[in-house]
Amino acid sequence: MAGILVAIILVVALAAVSATTGTAPAPHYANGVGLTPAMGWTSWSFLRRHPTAAKVEAQAKAMVTSGLTRDGYRYVNLDDFWYACPGKQGPAVDRYGRWVPSSSFPPGPNGLSGIAVVANYVHSLGLKLGLYVTPGISDQAVTADTAVLSPHGQPSRYTADQVADPNKTEYNFNCGGMVALNYRSPGAKEFIESWADEFASWGVDYLKLDGVGSFDVPDVEAWSAALRQTGRPIRLELSNTLNINYAWTWERYANGWRTGADIECYCSKHKTSYPLTDWANVKARFDQVANWQPYGKPGGFNDYDSIEVGNGADDGLTVAQRETQLSLWALASSPLIVGADLTHLKRSDLALLENTAVIAVDQDGIDCSRVAKSPTSQVFAKTEKGGDVIIGLFNTTSGHEYISSSTALVGMAKSRWYKLDNLWSHLSTETTGAIDADVPPGGVALFRVTLTR
Repeated sequence: MAGILVAIILVVALAAVSATTGTAPAPHYANGVGLTPAMGWTSWSFLRRHPTAAKVEAQAKAMVTSGLTRDGYRYVNLDDFWYACPGKQGPAVDRYGRWVPSSSFPPGPNGLSGIAVVANYVHSLGLKLGLYVTPGISDQAVTADTAVLSPHGQPSRYTADQVADPNKTEYNFNCGGMVALNYRSPGAKEFIESWADEFASWGVDYLKLDGVGSFDVPDVEAWSAALRQTGRPIRLELSNTLNINYAWTWERYANGWRTGADIECYCSKHKTSYPLTDWANVKARFDQVANWQPYGKPGGFNDYDSIEVGNGADDGLTVAQRETQLSLWALASSPLIVGADLTHLKRSDLALLENTAVIAVDQDGIDCSRVAKSPTSQVFAKTEKGGDVIIGLFNTTSGHEYISSSTALVGMAKSRWYKLDNLWSHLSTETTGAIDADVPPGGVALFRVTLTR
């Protein structure tokens, strides 16, 4: 055991841990939302390419009946494939060049948008609706040279052809066919504002802007400003694999940003959504959490993608690995957006998702630092406002590991005794300074450490 302890390599100075405290930093994107990490559900991991109004509403209802809403899960996020896609020539559009819902989201009375119908149902449950979009303008709009709607609700003097940049395309993972906007034209800003106004009128509370890269900074700026001018509090999330060299830009304009690729493993042998993920995809997040630590704080958070816990063996993770995912995300104050099928939750997984002690660690809005790393283990920690330290001892191997740290290593003041609360086993012990545990394969020992006397 001593050899294992010695092998742990200190990689972050104590000052870095001490700096990760609960002192209230100024929000970076002050749009009235995003002061705590988002909690909820997303359609992508389970429904993927086949969302419908009925399926999304069923998930929203299950969020309530399962009890998850009592613990803070609120967002019901409809990801890609909600809009009509006639082919690779771009999404179908309305007369102002904006995407129209697919037939899977039928309109309501008096022509009410199918997305607004779902939003109304979600809101009736006390929940919030999220939606998905990608940068640019559909080639369908450019070909038809649709009008652009002005901020005053009248057709502007610009048209789609005038605001598009035909020499540049944008990412769209469903239809393709998205043409870049030319922000040298004032009409491009008007187009984005009209789209944001429409989303606000539908009752959208969260917008995921996908396919974003460093080449899309003007789009991020435009969407950020457009959502704010609607007057509706709409959380803006950027996706995916954002460039860390632009981190200060992302936090200036958004409430969250995906630091890596999709967490889904896409490894089903039967062409289903299961397994949702695998250990390799979770394990890859350790370095992301360490590298992105300086940028997550109230107003905007580092997003490590969906929580793939809820469907038992279909999650693709062992129980210990599920605890690891939740622990790492909570230590990093990442959004807790569940990707599992909420209508078929396993009781044991529900208990993990409802662990209020772990949720509190996530919702403190404080990002953690990596304080030690070895070939077999990693240690992350953060100091909360009241002085408690949250520390995770992570076993990254396929065998049991005895992992040790100390109150000195995480910068706690000297004391004769400290209280250790294990946030998963709910057992409390006392220590004179050692923080150690025998950790199962791919598992974690997550402690709240309190100075007692």
